[in-house]
Amino acid sequence: MPEFDRFTLAVIDDIADREKASDGRSRYAAYLTKHADDFHEGGEPLTPVDFAALAWSVATFPVMWPGYVDVRPAGRPRPLDWERDPWGRHDDPWPVLVGPERADGPAVLVAATILLPVPEHILLRPTSARPGRTLTHEAKSVVAAIAAYANTHLSPLVDDLLGDVR
Repeated sequence: MPEFDRFTLAVIDDIADREKASDGRSRYAAYLTKHADDFHEGGEPLTPVDFAALAWSVATFPVMWPGYVDVRPAGRPRPLDWERDPWGRHDDPWPVLVGPERADGPAVLVAATILLPVPEHILLRPTSARPGRTLTHEAKSVVAAIAAYANTHLSPLVDDLLGDVR
């Protein structure tokens, strides 16, 4: 299985996708089939941007768990850092976080959202609006391209944000 490191934010594990598939081929393909009605507009394939956004959202949590694409967690909690909501589910991979109840001094708790524009040349125009091999292949291709782009362009940013948290 692919593993995370400081240069990897998103991993795709085709072997696990196949091994965990009820049909022996692809769990992701089964999820694409469940969402088949979303992959067309009036019977026509989506635009490249809409196709990529939908393919990514189906490939990741909360639609798939574990996802076809696994996104690296941000880091470990430190003293005075965000804490899990004590009333939330303990097995939730994306828990609700709350500030600490006590702090011995001033504390700043920061969350960051990074917007990374994706260049159009890594997207593809889907040729099919129906579930099957073509849609699955095209969805896997665009998701892999987005993951590679994120790994290349976001890893240094996230690494700087995390500082010595690792």
